[in-house]
Amino acid sequence: MTRSSRGKRSPLPQRDGVDAVRLKLPADGTWATVRDHLVERLAPGAEIIDAMLAAGEFVTTDGPLRPDAPYVGGQLIWFHRELAPEHPVPFPIDVLYQDEHLVVADKPHFLATTPRGSHITQTALARLRTELGLPALSAAHRLDRLTAGVVMFIVRPEERGRYQTLFSAKAVRKEYEAVAPCDPELELPRTVISRIEKVRGVIAASEVPGEPNAESRVELLDHRPVPGHAADGPRSRPALGRYRLLPRTGRTHQLRVHMNSLGLPLLGDPVYPEVLDQPAPDDFSRPLQLLATSLEFTDPVTGREHRFTTRRTLQAWDAYEAWAGLPAATN
Repeated sequence: MTRSSRGKRSPLPQRDGVDAVRLKLPADGTWATVRDHLVERLAPGAEIIDAMLAAGEFVTTDGPLRPDAPYVGGQLIWFHRELAPEHPVPFPIDVLYQDEHLVVADKPHFLATTPRGSHITQTALARLRTELGLPALSAAHRLDRLTAGVVMFIVRPEERGRYQTLFSAKAVRKEYEAVAPCDPELELPRTVISRIEKVRGVIAASEVPGEPNAESRVELLDHRPVPGHAADGPRSRPALGRYRLLPRTGRTHQLRVHMNSLGLPLLGDPVYPEVLDQPAPDDFSRPLQLLATSLEFTDPVTGREHRFTTRRTLQAWDAYEAWAGLPAATN
């Protein structure tokens, strides 16, 4: 199954900013009818498939598929999958820049960039398609769902390759900020180079032996003691650091893995250094303290020099006690 954005144009409009699913019937199929194939291949079951066929919800380029339509190998069929309810992410997406080629958004924490897994309509792409009336909008790259900040989308499908190549060719300068513990004995700035692999179905990525594929520069911008806590003693807490992170590559969870490898796990990270119980889907109280602060590049279509900067800040740096729900200590 592939999304309708690939190949022929879908005869079905988007629903809540999400494309219809495109199904191509196997060329060597032996089913008597398309209905028989759908019942065998799709999960909903015969009753639901029959109801969708009766309602005209399976569509070809010639119109709704008849319930008794004969099986034709290679035929294309589109339909909208019934989606599970999603908890709304209660934060807006700010548009930093828009022209006939690009949309640059300031993504909030907890909002996935593109539809994936259980996050479909509550994604930046689906919401922007709906809010801006741009059904052909696509993502030039992705930010992790837990990461906030600057992310870029492409307006025209025919220009998608040129903008996406910027990222694969490392022609975009990306900057991030993060809040994490501060180790005065750790020499910074430094560049971390390693091999990171992410196994499907495993939440955490890992550094493994082998040819390096991930590179990040780590700079300490500022540091200070945790507000309201003694510098030493039983109530002390490690100093906080505010970091600039400059990834040279774009592996999954790269900055989180590299900061953790330095002994500086990001505040609010539910995966590194250990996988914690995941918060409830409607719990937005402890965002990961990682922010994509800027993108800088030469536009491959217009030739313009662009630098886009976030308007967001990281909560933990200015208000750690309130953010972490800690009682203030006395010296």
